[in-house]
Amino acid sequence: MRLVLVGPPGAGKGTQAQFIASHFAIPKISTGDIFRANVSEGTELGVEARKYMDAGDLVPDEVTIGMVKDRLSQGDAQVGFLLDGFPRTVRQAEVLDELLAALLAVLDVVLELVVDDDEVVRRLSGRRTCHRCGHVWHLDFDPPTAESICDRCGGELFQRDDDREDTIRHRLEVYADQTSPLIGYYGELGLLRGVDATGPVEDVTERAINALRRFEA
Repeated sequence: MRLVLVGPPGAGKGTQAQFIASHFAIPKISTGDIFRANVSEGTELGVEARKYMDAGDLVPDEVTIGMVKDRLSQGDAQVGFLLDGFPRTVRQAEVLDELLAALLAVLDVVLELVVDDDEVVRRLSGRRTCHRCGHVWHLDFDPPTAESICDRCGGELFQRDDDREDTIRHRLEVYADQTSPLIGYYGELGLLRGVDATGPVEDVTERAINALRRFEA
């Protein structure tokens, strides 16, 4: 199965990508994971990508396309893959079509995780990160005993810049402007399947797997 996972920030793509990829025994290819690794290592790519990520903007195409091309050509991706974070624009979708054509492959399905903006803001703005150990708490879903103190190590909790409501709203505007046209693009191609991404994680996973069963090899 060759699958693209789409949805707004905060829809749970990272979590669902892991479960779905594991269930169907295909590699999860996440540009976000690669960007974060480069940021933490301070590479040239990481420094460039961080400027856009911190502002809630999309990382430019030229930073991502070559990386995705190399990853798709690796052996484990030949039998299938789940792409999380690429494509994010119609132009990137067209490039993906070209990359797959060169590999004599086609995309099977695009799964959209559907969630409204207010729920996204609630999910992301409630996160608090520990300065000392890095653990992430949530004021609603996994609250610490004291709002500003980590239960694990006693470190101070803080709200990351990209978890602030104004940044989240901006990211949603960027998504609506640049990424949501993918829905129309893939819908016209007959590749799009949507699932409700609200509720418990395991319920969303079950809906997603049920929607994808017909594409299983």
